[in-house]
Amino acid sequence: MNDQKTSEQKLLQACMRGDLKSQELFYKQFYGYGMAICLRYLPNKEEAKEVLNDSFLKIFAQIQQLQEQDQFKSWIRRIIVNTALDRLRKNKKFQMNTDIEDAQLEIVDSNVLNKLSAEEIMGMLQKLPDNYRTVFNLYEIEGFNHEEIAKMLGIPVGTSKSNLSRAKAKLKAMILATETQYL
Repeated sequence: MNDQKTSEQKLLQACMRGDLKSQELFYKQFYGYGMAICLRYLPNKEEAKEVLNDSFLKIFAQIQQLQEQDQFKSWIRRIIVNTALDRLRKNKKFQMNTDIEDAQLEIVDSNVLNKLSAEEIMGMLQKLPDNYRTVFNLYEIEGFNHEEIAKMLGIPVGTSKSNLSRAKAKLKAMILATETQYL
């Protein structure tokens, strides 16, 4: 076991014992990881911070239930994603029903994609409507299938597919709009 893994395990065990200094250190150590996840789902940094703080409260409240300590990072991610989804559901951002046939896809030059920075891509993701961004993240980044997404968000499978398709179409349109900057 490498040193980083060992120190993470020790920190996790101290948090399980309820050590407040260790919980503070844990929060600081995983803040960036958690914030990156939150920003993929929420429209602004303030909401992302709120959800992240709510997530850490849940993490510390449920830390005793963690079975596989080697899998704690995916456990943290799942709590953060679910907390973000709860916030979005509470705001009822998923009620838009559309058919996948309505979405049109355009072809994007891969050279343009190679020239975009991570910040530009994240900025484009942030411009997507919440329902599109959430389905895009769950499907493309988290790896859930449409049936799982539909169940998590309480929407029809067709809406999940449509929202993904529309998210991709909007992203492609944004990328094409920036294409002239890189020509």
